[in-house]
Amino acid sequence: MPFTFEDRTGQLSGSDYDDIYDRMFIRVTSSPHSTTGNNISLALYVMGRRSTRHADMRHLERHPSVVLEFGGPSLGLGTIHFLQPPAASISIPINNYLRKTALFGGSLSRKFRASDGQEYRWQHKSIDGHEWSCLSEENYLIAHYDLRPPNVATYGVSGNTLTVYEAFSHLCIDIFASLTIMRYIAEHRL
Repeated sequence: MPFTFEDRTGQLSGSDYDDIYDRMFIRVTSSPHSTTGNNISLALYVMGRRSTRHADMRHLERHPSVVLEFGGPSLGLGTIHFLQPPAASISIPINNYLRKTALFGGSLSRKFRASDGQEYRWQHKSIDGHEWSCLSEENYLIAHYDLRPPNVATYGVSGNTLTVYEAFSHLCIDIFASLTIMRYIAEHRL
C-alpha cells in the first residue's frame, strides 16, 4: 500500500505532510535560526504524530532530518544538509545534488542520487494528472505529487497529495527533500 501524504497547506515553506494511514508525518517549515535577508532555509522534520493545530511548534523540540539553504540576491540554490542517519552530517551544493537531466534541458527535469545509491529523476507535468513525477533509472514511477484541481471541493482536506510507492518508502526523506527543491526551482523560475 503506497504512502499517501496529504499536504495540508500546499505551501512550499510551511506544511505538514500526514500519511493518510498514520505511518509517517513530515513537516517542512522555515528553519528557526537561519532565515535572514536574502537567505531562506527550510527544514524537514520527521514528526512522531499528526499535528492537531496549525501553530503546533513540536518540531522545535526535534532535530531536522534535512536543511535546505537557498540564498543570494536571486534566491538561488544553495546547500542541502542531511543531518540524520543514514546520511548523517553530509552537506552538498544543491546544483550537485539535484542536476539537470540534459545539458541544455529545462530546469524542471532533474536527477538525484538517493541514500540507496540509485539515481532518480523528477519531471514537471510529464505524466497526465501529476504535477510532479519521480521516476527510477528504469522509468518506473516511484512517487508523484498532485495538486487539487481548482474546481474540486475539499471537504476539510487540502486535496494536495504526495504518493510514495511502498517499495520506495525507505526513500521518503530523499523524496521530500528533492521535491521541495524542485518546487522551489519552479516557484522562483530558476
